[in-house]
Amino acid sequence: MDQATWSGVDSYFTERLIPADPTLEAVLRASTAAGLPQINVAPNQGKLLQLLAQMQGARSILEIGTLGGYSTIWLARALPQDGHMLTLEANPEHAAVAKANLTRAGLAQMVQVRLGKAAETLAQLVQEGAAPFDFIFIDADKQTTPDYLEWSLKLSHPGTVIVCDNVVRNGAVADPTSTNRDIIGIRRFFDLMSENPRLSATAVQTVGSKGYDGFSLAIVKF
Repeated sequence: MDQATWSGVDSYFTERLIPADPTLEAVLRASTAAGLPQINVAPNQGKLLQLLAQMQGARSILEIGTLGGYSTIWLARALPQDGHMLTLEANPEHAAVAKANLTRAGLAQMVQVRLGKAAETLAQLVQEGAAPFDFIFIDADKQTTPDYLEWSLKLSHPGTVIVCDNVVRNGAVADPTSTNRDIIGIRRFFDLMSENPRLSATAVQTVGSKGYDGFSLAIVKF
């Protein structure tokens, strides 16, 4: 098996199960034109996020790492009309592109983009007494991911679902000798999940148009 096969299967799934969406296609074009890195989730991964949020019955969603707003739109579309979503982005250029894309998708009133380093913004949310979120998607820098998990738990309630993307790192997550700071961060993230009695979690390896990676999935028990 190789990348061409993985990408071909992703394309097959997308063609069969995910209808063409001019809005999302325009979002990707706008993000590319703005020079954003092409690290957004694949369409079938975006649909998975949407389905997970719908299965959970989410009315409030927190996203850590907005980029151009592609995954944001998938998640926001899972919300009921009176739902709300907050997405955190550290890069002002990325945040500007995301806001324009959310307006293009008709979701500007439902989704707030908050600019700033996520660790600082999350601390502010706790201080503000932000209501617990039903669904949290972590997709930002990997070195700080353990901190994002800690803050996410402070913004959770029993039943909150926490999904973290890009946790396999092309298999390097299993290497205890790695000195790569991203790998160290993700391994610490898994340590925290395994040690925390509030969480029931698993992780899944994936292959596809985005290569070899995977995600973790957890639910807050109490």
